[in-house]
Amino acid sequence: MDWKHHGVRVVHAGELDTNTPQTPGMNRAAAITHARAGASKLWAGTVSIHPNAKTGAHHHGELESVIYIVKGRARMRWGDQLEFTAEAGPGDFIYVPPYVPHQEINASTDQPLECVVVRSGQEPIVVNLEISTIEPPEEVRWIDDTHQAD
Repeated sequence: MDWKHHGVRVVHAGELDTNTPQTPGMNRAAAITHARAGASKLWAGTVSIHPNAKTGAHHHGELESVIYIVKGRARMRWGDQLEFTAEAGPGDFIYVPPYVPHQEINASTDQPLECVVVRSGQEPIVVNLEISTIEPPEEVRWIDDTHQAD
């Protein structure tokens, strides 16, 4: 195997590709794709949301997504009418299952929200949705079977 040309790839910060499907309220930039790094089973990039901004409701089809919060405070809303909500901060991970309608919100009024996103496939699936939301959303604590609620 020619590991020199088919081994590790580094995509530098200035080489991210913004020519990827967008959702109102956020800026996506692709880093790890088939074209850029030879990836065949995942996609990775960055997302930036301006202070006090929120994205339009959307989902990513059959893809699973992981969002890692680098800087800022994320408020996620999800559900058929975005009726559930939870927050995450720097160092936290968010998992979004396939087909889940969701919306990312920058919970800060003066700081940008910077995230890294990894998806389970190469197709740039972004399905923007027209959703009438229910107010106020129901808060959901993110816990798993191995961690108890506070």
